[in-house]
Amino acid sequence: MQPTITIPHGWKYPRFTLGQRIEQGMIIGMKYYPSDSLLAYEYDESWRYLVIPDMNSIEEGNHLENDIKLLKPQELKTLLEAEIKKRLYQIEVLKYELKTIPGIVLNKN
Repeated sequence: MQPTITIPHGWKYPRFTLGQRIEQGMIIGMKYYPSDSLLAYEYDESWRYLVIPDMNSIEEGNHLENDIKLLKPQELKTLLEAEIKKRLYQIEVLKYELKTIPGIVLNKN
């Protein structure tokens, strides 16, 4: 079963998604100020995005939908390739650790 998020009737749909990588970092949260709320009256009806600059950061920032800047395709490709390389290295380290456990025989996968 896939997780589902339902947008209430009358709300605008967000332009960006949770987990999406953008120039400012990665989107980890979203909130909406509906048109009939005090917050929308004060700040306008719109989506706001909670973003962390990188996975090791404790800092986070709120960004208005119009302030979000998408990565260029080549930048996203480079970022994802670096993350894949990092994860593959982590897998190799874990495999090595498994081999050092006394009495454990590993399958050759």
